[in-house]
Amino acid sequence: MPEFAVPPIDPMSITFQPPTGGMTPSGPVLSRRMSDLEGLFADTAAWRAARDEADPVVYEVASSPVPEAPGELPQSITTIHPGAVGGEFHMTKGHQHPNPQGEIYLGLSGTGGLLLFDGTTPKWIPMAPGVIGYIPPGWAHRSVNTGDEPYRFLAVYPGDAGHDYGWVLEHGMGWRVLRGAGEPRFAPFQAEPVAG
Repeated sequence: MPEFAVPPIDPMSITFQPPTGGMTPSGPVLSRRMSDLEGLFADTAAWRAARDEADPVVYEVASSPVPEAPGELPQSITTIHPGAVGGEFHMTKGHQHPNPQGEIYLGLSGTGGLLLFDGTTPKWIPMAPGVIGYIPPGWAHRSVNTGDEPYRFLAVYPGDAGHDYGWVLEHGMGWRVLRGAGEPRFAPFQAEPVAG
């Protein structure tokens, strides 16, 4: 077999652990606390109070051992814990892929949504168990927990797509996702967070 046809890792099966949101075999696990989300919530006073009071874990990302390398399809399972800051639902930092490529998310448990922004137009995809959200190349994306229990989803993405979190801090996401009467409501994103 020619060298270019030999994969860098062996074929494998990966088992999802529903109670914990983990995987076996496991790769790295990342936890993001409230203090890691500076500049993302509109109400900076409420964010600061949540950070200073308990600095809770807002979300965790469990990765498989598949490497982020060209030709590979890494997977991760993200768990976003329920809650809100100043009425704005808990969310991931959000990112843009520097090497624009598509990505899919599969809802596993809980309810949430996928907020996408191409720099001009925001889009919202409601997510629940069994729903597949497709992220086309060039769209920044963030996940939001809109329910009262942990929201979990599987992400599968090209290994050389990269993650640019600074893009979201610079450009925003078009909308903010807020608690509403039974359904989330959307408010225009302000470039600068509201001082509190």
